[in-house]
Amino acid sequence: MLQLEVQTRGRNDFVPVSAMVQRQLHGLGWMTGTVTLFVPHTTAGITIQENADPDVLRDMEYCLERMVPWEDGAYRHFEGNTAAHLKASLLGASAHVLVENFEIQLGRWQEIYLAEFDGPRTRQLWASFQGYVRR
Repeated sequence: MLQLEVQTRGRNDFVPVSAMVQRQLHGLGWMTGTVTLFVPHTTAGITIQENADPDVLRDMEYCLERMVPWEDGAYRHFEGNTAAHLKASLLGASAHVLVENFEIQLGRWQEIYLAEFDGPRTRQLWASFQGYVRR
């Protein structure tokens, strides 16, 4: 398992990580199989989403904020970041991506994003590879 560090820039942030994961595949001589990506945090998640139009991520952030507003008098969590926990839960903590001939397999407009909801922070992204390796 590899542990990668991702720096986020704001309370809410979608950081593209496909290139970082791809570099690790080439460094290991990884050939064909799958990579499981896991975010070991309760206020950050991971998603695969469009990379061509930045408005898609803005719309996601807007909709998540409408569904789970940061300020809500009904939240009981004493740290004050309940919204971050809920948003991370909605997106999820893991993603699985296929690998073929040393390349992660994403659709034409897809990108893997680490989604931050309580930043800025340095986050961990854990990657586990399964499949065939050429040495």
